[in-house]
Amino acid sequence: MAYLQRKHCIAKRTVDVFAVDATVFEVLLQIVLRVCAFTGTYGVNYGRIADNLPSPESVVTLLKAAKIKNIRIYDAAHEVLEAFKGSGIEIVVGLGNENLRDFSVSQDRAINWVKENVQPFLPGTHIRGIAVGNEVLGSDDQELGEVLLPAVKNVYNALDLLHLTNVVQVLSPHSAAVFASSFPPSAGAFKESVLPYMKPLLQFFSQIDSPFYINSYPFLAYKSDPGHIDLNYALFLSNPGIYDAKTKLHYDNMFEAQIDAAYAALEKAGFDKTEVIVSETGWASRGDENEAGATVKNARNYNYNLYKRLAKKKGTPYRPKTVVKAYVFALFNENLKPGPTSERNFGLFKADGSIAYNMGFTGLVPSSAASSLFSVKHTGLQGWFGSSYSLTYMSCAAAVLLILSS
Repeated sequence: MAYLQRKHCIAKRTVDVFAVDATVFEVLLQIVLRVCAFTGTYGVNYGRIADNLPSPESVVTLLKAAKIKNIRIYDAAHEVLEAFKGSGIEIVVGLGNENLRDFSVSQDRAINWVKENVQPFLPGTHIRGIAVGNEVLGSDDQELGEVLLPAVKNVYNALDLLHLTNVVQVLSPHSAAVFASSFPPSAGAFKESVLPYMKPLLQFFSQIDSPFYINSYPFLAYKSDPGHIDLNYALFLSNPGIYDAKTKLHYDNMFEAQIDAAYAALEKAGFDKTEVIVSETGWASRGDENEAGATVKNARNYNYNLYKRLAKKKGTPYRPKTVVKAYVFALFNENLKPGPTSERNFGLFKADGSIAYNMGFTGLVPSSAASSLFSVKHTGLQGWFGSSYSLTYMSCAAAVLLILSS
């Protein structure tokens, strides 16, 4: 059997393959597809803090109809992973913050967790990453920050011992709380209190070729200061934009400005080669009276314009050659989430599977929000999401055949 090593989109055959059955071919295809772990540029966070959501099997149907090929869940629920078997949808699973302390001191705990929650579902379920913790650094819990890197290393070592590092990536998403400044984008910098934990984490991630994942929310920025932030700038609509005098770059939307602020912070920390991927972004369709901008109209504008922006497969003003990739938050409105009303209204879909507002997606049930106003088929985006994955998959399959025949 072949053992393939892959890094930076290079697959090398190290042992000759004399006979390959369908199962082995699938394993090899999984390895090559690791190169394309984020197929396309658009993904969605599938949160499940609710008691009224469709079954995971129905969610697969919903995602396929919407041509969404990348999702992130916040745990490793077996019923979800089983339902996604054979769907071709790429999944990032989550290891909650409550587990970090135990995992930081126990390699065996990490190995057992991977054996129980990841390995049994491969290769049928396309698990592509493990998010270790969520928004750990920058919080008030200093102890949690201290155990993050040891936990990350133990999860990676577990994957390595099980020969899964060429298939499953290790990552850890951050919030904007890790930054001391982010405006203008060139002023992006990490907090001094975060750096003692962030720099060693970034060093390890650079060694294993893992990107920097950031949760980016123009909605939260606008909500906190609506008097000084142009709503159109936050929604990708026509506006004067901002000018960064240091880089001499113009920004016409906050989303790209926030990404470039992350790149600036990474450069200052000594990691200018690290890619930035947005692990969460979105806009609430409803909120409390004091939550400025939380309306259906604004949510639709933000998410639809983001959708179009990602479909262009372009970079940011500061990193024009690095294609922007993002997971939208969230797939559903989640009725049991604590906090302000907005927290329960970030969904592209309502709990019954109907669309929350029209972006061209097809819901599980008809909705009054449906119209041709923002129909995907009228923009050509539906073909982009469908054909790009198919072409990527076929290219990867061809790569496997090439490796086996060489």
